[in-house]
Amino acid sequence: MARLTPSPLRVGVLISGRGSNLQALLDACAAPDFPAEIALVLSNKADAYGLERAASAGVPTAVVSHRDFPGDKRAFEEAMDARLRAAGVELVCLAGFMRLLSPWFVDTWRDRLINIHPSLLPSFKGLDTHGRALAAGVRFHGCTVHYVRPEMDEGPIIAQAAVPVLPGDDAHTLADRVLESEHRIYPQAVRLIAEGRTRVEGDRVLLSGDMPALPALINPPA
Repeated sequence: MARLTPSPLRVGVLISGRGSNLQALLDACAAPDFPAEIALVLSNKADAYGLERAASAGVPTAVVSHRDFPGDKRAFEEAMDARLRAAGVELVCLAGFMRLLSPWFVDTWRDRLINIHPSLLPSFKGLDTHGRALAAGVRFHGCTVHYVRPEMDEGPIIAQAAVPVLPGDDAHTLADRVLESEHRIYPQAVRLIAEGRTRVEGDRVLLSGDMPALPALINPPA
């Protein structure tokens, strides 16, 4: 995603719930040297706690409820699109947005729409990633930030972080360890995009410039 001006990248964040990854982005954007700003936090649920997080940070919020568009997904997504464009959003971040987006929306925001998923994609797409990782007996698990494509949990990978699966882990303890890494790499991925250091070629993201230690984001056992 090329950056043509030095002004902060205007980010829109879509949420449906508590917004812990939103909070990580809010905290990152509060730093004076961070090259992005959150222009809008949009939720499909009026009671999403993430809206309170945004309001506390002085960030504009909006609610577009899917329930207001029964049977008309396109109209729902067009309403979201209109809110994002009115806010001057340049990059959309999914942060616990629990609605499957249509190919129309994904293609409209192609290479300007990213997601964070709690697994090392392409492994464990979909839900219950932590329980499935434990059942598979993997030694490492983790999280992935990627550009969104119409297929679920598909798209060029921007950043990943791995965590060890420890003896005695259950889905909750593993999820907590992965979430800590999510909170680190999501802002790092936004920084890379905001600085114009990502380029999508086919199914891959090519990174340029001096790189942060993304491959080293492996949490060792305590």
